[in-house]
Amino acid sequence: MGQMKTPGVYIVEKNAFPNSVVEVATAVPAFIGYTEKADNKGKTLLNKPWRITSMSEFHNYFGFAPSPHFSIDEMPADSSDESDFSLAGTEYELNQTAGNNLLYYSMLLFFQNGGGPCYVVSVGSYSDDVEADKLQNGINLLVKEQEPTMVVVPETVLLDEQNSISVQQTALAHCGGKMKNRFAILDVWGGNKDRQDPAGDCIENFRSALGINYLDYASAYYPWVNTTIVQDKDLNYENIANADVLQTLLRTEIGIPDTIDDSTPAKVAQQAQAIDDITNSWDDKAEDEVFAIKGLLNKSLIAMSPLFGNILGSVKNKLNLLPPAAAMAGVYTMVDNARGVWKAPANVSLSAVVSPAVNITHDEQEDLNVTTQGKSINAIRTFIGEGTLVWGARTLDGNSLDWRYVNVRRTMIMLEESIRLATKAYVFEPNVANTWVTIKSMIRNFLTGIWKRGGLAGAVPDDAFSVHVGLGETMTSEDILEGILRVTVLVAISRPAEFIEITFQQQMQKS
Repeated sequence: MGQMKTPGVYIVEKNAFPNSVVEVATAVPAFIGYTEKADNKGKTLLNKPWRITSMSEFHNYFGFAPSPHFSIDEMPADSSDESDFSLAGTEYELNQTAGNNLLYYSMLLFFQNGGGPCYVVSVGSYSDDVEADKLQNGINLLVKEQEPTMVVVPETVLLDEQNSISVQQTALAHCGGKMKNRFAILDVWGGNKDRQDPAGDCIENFRSALGINYLDYASAYYPWVNTTIVQDKDLNYENIANADVLQTLLRTEIGIPDTIDDSTPAKVAQQAQAIDDITNSWDDKAEDEVFAIKGLLNKSLIAMSPLFGNILGSVKNKLNLLPPAAAMAGVYTMVDNARGVWKAPANVSLSAVVSPAVNITHDEQEDLNVTTQGKSINAIRTFIGEGTLVWGARTLDGNSLDWRYVNVRRTMIMLEESIRLATKAYVFEPNVANTWVTIKSMIRNFLTGIWKRGGLAGAVPDDAFSVHVGLGETMTSEDILEGILRVTVLVAISRPAEFIEITFQQQMQKS
């Protein structure tokens, strides 16, 4: 208090307890991509990170799913790909011509797997082309946001391979170089294909192109997953771009004659009318009535044509094939909330997932998990009776003993950020013993709480961590004169039991 000059009684209050360290949030992903809209009651949200907590909020601010359109094309004679369906000895394939956007479906997958609060950065609408520059700019916009702890860009896989890697390298530089407080979850370009695919080994290409910078701030998962995000009710005949080809195929399958007259059976005439109605727009009717008519027509086409059902089924399967990064962001969130950020996000089943796109064997995973390059790729595998599990917990820096595991890097990020924010209260405080003791006590109390919850390894707190600060210990006289207060914190972060060995040996019979 100030100098006392007037006689009287003065009250002085002193804090009995030091400041506490508040544990920062660990699972707040930021999703960058294209949305139907980006609007908050008339104010644009384009290129603006926006926090949401549910899909209903996403619908309010960013709209709904894209309208996918697929063209029906004959398979080239020299194609090695599997056809989507066949009719009268001719093989056909479905090629997506519009609505090829993944952010909306990825958000659904995120929330299905335990996702919570997150940020969305809309860099364009569905009518825009997916461009690397826009996605990279969306990542850079997160610099001004403090809360996000993960970065996910699902639509990198829609770019060509070179641009996809370029965006992922931007995400790595943002997480590990610029911010140093967030983690990138990457998708493998072409991860829906087997490693023996004639087009090339997607894993080898990914490893070769990614580089070596900031690998401990990211993880990658392979393969993509077949999901249940898109349902049958979400699709109809309007998802076929070339309706005339669809009409021709349905007429061929059912055997509709070229001309319909009075001698044509009533059932055949009704089927022909239904097929003709595919290209009818009903402009003279009200919107609600048109919606009902189209719904009834779609049901009629499914009932009378197995081929039409197969075509919509193939469309659904193509839309449900999604890269796994968004699902893993949800898994990270779920594990953090249930066990803590120090629990490895592995040996966890994926929700809304039918199967991995590629079935990986035990031997095939060896090169994914342990490689001379160190770029470990976490496997998503299916096990009999258990479903689809995440079967890997390594960062891309797999050869580093410090940062090999995802939970170790993310736990260290949480500790660093929590202590950094709490220590800001002591900036410009006197650089003397009282301040040192206060900071040391504050950090020790925080780390003791983390140790009690299982985040640090050690039988007693002194085995789990130590905090050092003081003249002659962490600082010199010159440091103090220059206004530098140095604190050294040593922590033993718990690591997963990735390999469990059980030894069996026969012993002599005891009689």
